[in-house]
Amino acid sequence: MKTLSLVSLVTLGLATTATAAPMLYEEQVARAEEALILINPIAGIENSRWFDYRSDVGEAQKELVSDLRRASDLEDTRDAWEEYAHELKHERIDYIEDMAEKGYRQGTVTIVN
Repeated sequence: MKTLSLVSLVTLGLATTATAAPMLYEEQVARAEEALILINPIAGIENSRWFDYRSDVGEAQKELVSDLRRASDLEDTRDAWEEYAHELKHERIDYIEDMAEKGYRQGTVTIVN
């Protein structure tokens, strides 16, 4: 089975450091969306929708890096993070909905105390 890996933001040099300024709200939202990136295909099915999703996530990450490098002020930086969060959420929802149309549902775990 072939696996794809995404370049982490740490590798790209975008991780915050101990001496960095406080994290922007838009970055916090984006980091939360990043934590929701699917790392395994729904129902274990590696189809074109899965590969499109992974490709779109990778493209969003590349675009974020590019946008942050070109950012000339705080507004540009906020816009870059906001767009990144939006793209990640949009691509995840599209993938889940496409798979649901095919009859595959994303599994969830419920913990009962």
